[in-house]
Amino acid sequence: MLRRYTASADNTIVSAYELNLETRATGANAGRSDILETFSIYGRESTSSQELSRILIKFPVNQISSDRTAGTVPASGSVSFYLKMYNAPTSKTTGRDFKIVVQPISQSWQEGDGLDLEGYKDLTYDNTGSNWVSASDTKAWSNVGGDYLEDRVEVQNFPNGLENLEINVTNIVEDWIKGTAGSKYANYGFGVRLSASYEGSSSAELVTEDSNVVLNTGGATKSYYTKRFFSRTTQYYCYKPVIEARWDSATRDDRGNFFFSSSRAPAADNLNTIYFYNIIRGRLVNLPGIGEGELCVSVFSGSSTNTGPSGSALTLVNASNVSKTSITGGYVSTGIYSCSFAMPSSSNSTLYDVWFAPDASVADATSTTEQYFTGAISPMSIDSGPSTKQGPYRLTITNLQPKYIKNDIVRLNVFIREKDWKPTIYTVANAKAETQSIISASYRVYRLLDGFDAIAYGTGSDNHTGLSYDISGNYFDLDMRLLEPGYAYGLKFAFYDERNLSWNEQPHSFKFRVEDYEY
Repeated sequence: MLRRYTASADNTIVSAYELNLETRATGANAGRSDILETFSIYGRESTSSQELSRILIKFPVNQISSDRTAGTVPASGSVSFYLKMYNAPTSKTTGRDFKIVVQPISQSWQEGDGLDLEGYKDLTYDNTGSNWVSASDTKAWSNVGGDYLEDRVEVQNFPNGLENLEINVTNIVEDWIKGTAGSKYANYGFGVRLSASYEGSSSAELVTEDSNVVLNTGGATKSYYTKRFFSRTTQYYCYKPVIEARWDSATRDDRGNFFFSSSRAPAADNLNTIYFYNIIRGRLVNLPGIGEGELCVSVFSGSSTNTGPSGSALTLVNASNVSKTSITGGYVSTGIYSCSFAMPSSSNSTLYDVWFAPDASVADATSTTEQYFTGAISPMSIDSGPSTKQGPYRLTITNLQPKYIKNDIVRLNVFIREKDWKPTIYTVANAKAETQSIISASYRVYRLLDGFDAIAYGTGSDNHTGLSYDISGNYFDLDMRLLEPGYAYGLKFAFYDERNLSWNEQPHSFKFRVEDYEY
């Protein structure tokens, strides 16, 4: 899952010379410009002159905090935050092979209303807005070019200079969420600039001569001009700078893909995770008296008619490799509980999982009245499970609609089977074709007009575009608020190939449109 938070303020501040090469544009403001810019110009006015441009940008961290309180964004440690800024094409020169640093700003600043990034004619000496020397109309920077915290610095390389900025700022955002106004880690936004070794070199003598020069004896003696990004006021919806919250929200319910333990498998691969969904009148609700607490699970063999649990609880193995007749499970989210355990081999073709309160007793299937749910499991042995064959597959999104409204959040069900599946005549006549669950699957959303990735594959450690699965197959939730209305989009899927240790994109594409309103 992912959520995006668009910048609430941004500005470019400069110490560059105006066209006359005599006056510095240190009072210039570009708070309303649709472009943000960072650069370093060395030796233009004199053999050792220094001209710099830096970016100030702030985000609504209070909204992130509110979403966390509401349970929309996970707790610290379960979510990553990324600063994303999109490259803005320019007819000007673009440097290459440089680094950009991102670090917190240490005092409040004003955005301003300036537009001019060419002649630097929009000044803020007597008006609202930040610039190279002033954070606001009432307060100067302690250091020209902005004040920044040095203990929180993130860096990204730009080999060809045209890359987007996408950098993990989790530590900074978490500091802001915990911080308070006036504290060291209060949210004053990010400073985005070339790293010190790529900003122009300067000596103490130059600083003495010109108070707008930044002392940088280890800086560059060549220019890096210019790196531009789209600002929050750009007309391009998908290119606005954002903080992107990413987390793995996939539910991996092994009830339909349950295996007996095998000595051939590592301990982790012997574990199965099953879920209990407490659905009341069509909605998920927490169990009364349990809430966000623990549940226990025991497993039983079937009765003589194999219609329900019978006999004594079977021995299970928990995640710590301890044998027990009941396993403690936990809360996942509203109305959803899970439990993980290994199941030693058994002759039973159907097993029954019984969920009950932690303080209850389950010596046998009928020994407690505090049972909340009983499910059925059809275990497989490792040897009888699916082969290592990796496709090709046929895919269908069974409930995809041709059009959605911009505020829709939809759950899409993906039917998957092998391409060369050949059912028997009996199967065709008597059974509904079963979907195949793909354990490691991911999706992306792209704009049909130009192929722009509105939601790129999240196949890294965050796994934020991973597909869930249960006994009914694969599924995922798609938030249409992430997509610009008025465009058609395509959905693509990639499956992980365990043999080749690589992700393989499937050939199928599924199309839909997002609109502002229904008509």
